[in-house]
Amino acid sequence: MPPPTALHMEAAQALDLLTVPQVMARLQLGRSAVYDLLRSGQLASITLGRARRIPAQALTDFIRTRLEQEAA
Repeated sequence: MPPPTALHMEAAQALDLLTVPQVMARLQLGRSAVYDLLRSGQLASITLGRARRIPAQALTDFIRTRLEQEAA
């Protein structure tokens, strides 16, 4: 089996789905604040049945965007 490449690692990370409580813990925010970010489109998510999942890459992108906004 070939060693994992950066592309494979990125694809694996993109497939890593987080629950709302996991995002709450990582951002140290409450449930309402996380759902506000989801509703406003600042944080991307998908819905699987009735469950909301946030791709890990979407969380990374959100944090990067916020850091860039703060630095500007």
